[in-house]
Amino acid sequence: MGLLSRLFGEPLPEPLRVSLAEDEHVLAVAPTGAGGHVAVTALGLWLPEGAGVRRVGWHLISKAVWKGDALTVTEADEARTAGRAVLLADREPVRHVLPKPGKIPQLVRRRVEGSIRQRYRKELDGGGAWFVVRKVPGSDTSVLQVRPDPGADTDVLASIAEEAAAKLAGGAP
Repeated sequence: MGLLSRLFGEPLPEPLRVSLAEDEHVLAVAPTGAGGHVAVTALGLWLPEGAGVRRVGWHLISKAVWKGDALTVTEADEARTAGRAVLLADREPVRHVLPKPGKIPQLVRRRVEGSIRQRYRKELDGGGAWFVVRKVPGSDTSVLQVRPDPGADTDVLASIAEEAAAKLAGGAP
């Protein structure tokens, strides 16, 4: 490793460099065992996708686990809106082997946990849900997210979430 690389780090991979937002700065980047890269910015986690990369906002990462030499990420999709709240559906976890992870594991943990403002568990017949208020990266706003258990009544949860989001926002249900 040359002196400049030690001082300034390796140059950003081209797919990542051209995909960053104008004022987005990379806090850490690591190559994957499959040839892509994982990177951390204030706006989200950049993950390899095909020949490129894509960013997942911190508020849409349900779970990130570091074990051995791999980061396993469970991403959520916004499946349904309920007033100002959203119901989430988790995707299948994706494992990224990082032979030289650097600061990635610590930064991912800090960013995912840092996006959570409040959380509450609600049990219902047939399955409950987590209600989580999370900061949306790159903004001053937060969103109420509901992550239903398998088999939970999403119509009932949507009604509860809509009312809760309205109260959180200071308005009437």
